Amino acid sequence: MSKGNLLLSAENIHKTYTGKAEPVHVLKGVDITINRDDLTAIVGSSGSGKSTLLHILGGLDRPDKGTILFRNTDLSRMDDETLARFRNRNIGFVFQFHHLLPEFTALENVFMPGLIAGKPMSEIRERAGYLLEETGLKDRMDHRPSELSGGEQQRVAVARALMNEPEIIMADEPTGNLDEANTEKLLSVLMDIKQKEKTAIVLITHDSRIAGITPTVYQLHHGKLDTTPANHG
Repeated sequence: MSKGNLLLSAENIHKTYTGKAEPVHVLKGVDITINRDDLTAIVGSSGSGKSTLLHILGGLDRPDKGTILFRNTDLSRMDDETLARFRNRNIGFVFQFHHLLPEFTALENVFMPGLIAGKPMSEIRERAGYLLEETGLKDRMDHRPSELSGGEQQRVAVARALMNEPEIIMADEPTGNLDEANTEKLLSVLMDIKQKEKTAIVLITHDSRIAGITPTVYQLHHGKLDTTPANHG
């Protein structure tokens, strides 16, 4: 792709965790680039550092060493408050656990990022309703999380991640708690939304079958990322 399509790049990312035991050097000089509209999977065994890398790429965590550029904006130079605003407006997150607010309806959960961004309520409600309809939850908007199935809850989380029209979605094992049928449904929703919203997606998974739906797959192993992605077409 041309340089103008470059969305996010990480260079020489290192991360070490220290505790009572020996320090664990989780990331050991990771490089990766993500272009606009990319669908990319990062695979690896449990404990390989996949989630740590995703959190660093999305600005939820900071590397000990290295640079994260989002459209030439250096995330490492932002203070915590500025970085939080940047994440809210530019990056959507979907985690293995949906993290929905139990006291709010599906619609209210989805428009929460819009409220944080200070958008007009009329705009927020319209966008949230549209996203829930697109994720197959038109008739579940007024239901609270406890009234939804696990698959429905995770689709609400996907809709919430898209609320502020982010340029990239960071999905960390989004199907980890779902059965096969709900996994297929969620992946179908993600692919459909990606096409309509023109959003890049980075998908973290330990499941090679799920990674197989993506055009580009990176392998994280012993703190290193295979910088020659496997292409499936």
